[in-house]
Amino acid sequence: MILGIGTDLCNIDRITGTLERFGDRFRNRVFTETELARARRRKDEAGTLAKRWAAKEACSKALGTGLAMGISWKDMAVGNLRTGQPTMELTGWAAERLAAMTPPGHRAHVHVTLTDDHPWAQAFVVIEALPMGVNAAPKPGTSA
Repeated sequence: MILGIGTDLCNIDRITGTLERFGDRFRNRVFTETELARARRRKDEAGTLAKRWAAKEACSKALGTGLAMGISWKDMAVGNLRTGQPTMELTGWAAERLAAMTPPGHRAHVHVTLTDDHPWAQAFVVIEALPMGVNAAPKPGTSA
């Protein structure tokens, strides 16, 4: 069953300007070290970070809170499987919110997809509750 859906559209040029203006202060407030390391390896750091910004916004919407109620930017971390598929890992208050909205006897799985076409970066997040008996191995971004 679907527990939440969120989407966000982010302007890459806006992120570029924010990086120029605030630099590491912005980077360290919003992104995890893993997210920053991935962005540093990319030709387009701002585009990479814009997609992750959009994913965090979309995830907060799927959680039903937006960026309110104590969710920290770093409580939502975008990672990638070896195949490149994006994942979302929740910690802190975001993980607590996810656990509270997951029905008994189910585990939550956070699906995330990212795309960009300059100057836009976009993300969609769907939070799904799967019955505990489903023969699917937990993946990054899941919670019991």
